[in-house]
Amino acid sequence: MKSYYRVMLGRQHAYAEECFAGGFIGADYGIQEDLSRKLPDEWREFNKQYIPVYIAKRPEKTKVGAGLACGALWTVCKGIQKGDIVLCPDGDGSYRAGEVLGDYFYASGQILQHRRKVRWLEMAIARSAMSEALRNSSGSGTTARDISGYHEELDRLLGGVPAQTRTVFVSSDPDIEDPVAFAMEKHLEAFLVANWNQTILSKDFSIYEEDGEQVGQQYPTDAGPIDVLAISKNKKRLLVVELKRGRATDVVVGQVLRYMGFIKEQVAEDDQIVEGVIIALDDDQKLRWALVSVPSISFYRYQISFKLVKG
Repeated sequence: MKSYYRVMLGRQHAYAEECFAGGFIGADYGIQEDLSRKLPDEWREFNKQYIPVYIAKRPEKTKVGAGLACGALWTVCKGIQKGDIVLCPDGDGSYRAGEVLGDYFYASGQILQHRRKVRWLEMAIARSAMSEALRNSSGSGTTARDISGYHEELDRLLGGVPAQTRTVFVSSDPDIEDPVAFAMEKHLEAFLVANWNQTILSKDFSIYEEDGEQVGQQYPTDAGPIDVLAISKNKKRLLVVELKRGRATDVVVGQVLRYMGFIKEQVAEDDQIVEGVIIALDDDQKLRWALVSVPSISFYRYQISFKLVKG
């Protein structure tokens, strides 16, 4: 099955017109060398080699920023496969969609020199036509972001298929205990990010930013993307925030621990500690027992209220 990626064409879409006219996507990050023979199958190996290169060129960058930059560069050069679909903001409130046609090539001395050939589709997707969850996931952040989790909506938007009036929640994943909660909490993540400053977590933490843009949502790790990566106001604590999403207790606790281990090993500076938060509609006895032994992970319940206001 093809995958979908949102790809930014330069800061603030600066090179969108050149990419649309030239039939390509690309990235830069100041790494001025041909990567044709230097792209391993795993992004972690690429990061291990090129994070020091990136930081040497931009010593003001943090390990988080360097990791995101190198990971995004690998995604553009190697992670995106031929036949995958990229969505790129055009700067006018819409996204141009294109099919990736070729492997990586190096365009020395040109803008976004690390490139892939793309056949741009004639149609564009208006941002206003997207669901709130997809708008948040395809918004600002890293250069390249996997948005394949919204493939059904994207298939519909690109194919002109009318939206279904009734949705049936089905999951074959044995780790999902509550398919309805799983579907609902897909949208909760976008709501949490959009309303972060109204939550209790915002008192001490901010969603991680690089160059003034939020990059902490769906932060990539070897164990999968973290829902939200946050950092304390004094920069001494990193916080892994994960929604339970109807999953079995043992699964979500283990996943948060894996995420925390990755952040501690690969991202955190020597003077930073790593903590975790699980957010769910309800807790249970298994979750309470599990967290007794893991004091570095906190639990929060969320509440949803609904009211009508006469206009």
